[in-house]
Amino acid sequence: MPLDPVSVALLDAVRAMGFELAGGTVEDVRERSRQAMGLVADVVELAAVEDRTVPGPAGPIPVRIYRPSLEGDRPTVVFFHGGGWVIGDLESHDDVCRRLARDADVVVMAVDYRLAPEHRYPAAADDCYAAAVWADANRALLGGARGKLAVAGDSAGGNLSAVVAQMARDRNGPTISFQLLIYPVTGGPWEPWPSYTENGEGYLLDRTAMEWFTGHYLGEGNRCADPYFSPATAETLADLPPAHVITAEYDPLRDEGEAYAAALTAAGVPATNTRYAGVLHGFYGMATLLQQARDAQLEAATRLREGLE
Repeated sequence: MPLDPVSVALLDAVRAMGFELAGGTVEDVRERSRQAMGLVADVVELAAVEDRTVPGPAGPIPVRIYRPSLEGDRPTVVFFHGGGWVIGDLESHDDVCRRLARDADVVVMAVDYRLAPEHRYPAAADDCYAAAVWADANRALLGGARGKLAVAGDSAGGNLSAVVAQMARDRNGPTISFQLLIYPVTGGPWEPWPSYTENGEGYLLDRTAMEWFTGHYLGEGNRCADPYFSPATAETLADLPPAHVITAEYDPLRDEGEAYAAALTAAGVPATNTRYAGVLHGFYGMATLLQQARDAQLEAATRLREGLE
């Protein structure tokens, strides 16, 4: 279907501002992204929101814990933010995490993993795995003592969710019961997916931006085939947690996310995929603007609840 009118207006506004997702210094891109996220954020009130740190491989990792209620035990969702492994933080996805905690009735622990290029691959993956291990060992502290554990994230965070699920399988724990992958990166921008041709220019996240992000994470020119960067290259996808994959029609990452869902299914892993028509990469976080985002967030919450029963 055609690009959603709200998405068209958003693109027009971005172009009028001269906004580029990638280009210039890393700090320039981070600051522009902070400003953009502030335009679509909303505050969902919860019973408790707590900032703390958890042990990591290179020092304490900041996390933010969202509790929809202070009574009863709930499943725990460890959430990894998007941003190409270069931008994003606890603030950029605060609204998304609040809504997920409320709508799915789960404890959400968002992870502020180390960013590139200051900390290249595999720093982000190592931090995210360490945070999942800590969450599993401290469910009583989180309010999910008798609940199951899931991982979730968008874009680079979807990549990290898939990677942590593989790490947990390969390293004999923790037990992850579900993975929610929102337009995940499962390979590199050098792969010949049709969506990189169809949506590789003019839709905010483009091929150039993905090359910029990946170059900072891996190092310029590095085409890493390690499954802890490119989860689609794993020798096997068997014995991974059930998954739900959300994709966007006008997104260069569309095809690799959908192919990963199909590959999981082929490996015997229960996996579903919903493509949202007429929307761009990043739409999931725009619930204040887009009906498709509200629908996707409610679907994500439903899939999580079902996967964590």
